[in-house]
Amino acid sequence: MTPEAVLAYGRTAMEMLVTVCAQVLLVALIVGLAVSLLQAVTQINEATLSFLPKLLAVLAMLGIAGPWMVSTLVDWIRTVLISIPSMVG
Repeated sequence: MTPEAVLAYGRTAMEMLVTVCAQVLLVALIVGLAVSLLQAVTQINEATLSFLPKLLAVLAMLGIAGPWMVSTLVDWIRTVLISIPSMVG
């Protein structure tokens, strides 16, 4: 296995990580920002108030995008496992 192949697999792994995690992280970011803005407007300074909306939003996003995430990861892992014989030789 050449160093270029290792770097290529590492790059695709990082791209897959960003692709799969970005949706959930963006939802948590947007909900957290909205709750923080609401807290600033209403002058409610409770640190634990933003936890439940973010948790519910992330769980909803995982419920919606979870099957796509799993199928994307399974397809990528299948591709990597199929290419193992060509890596050895």
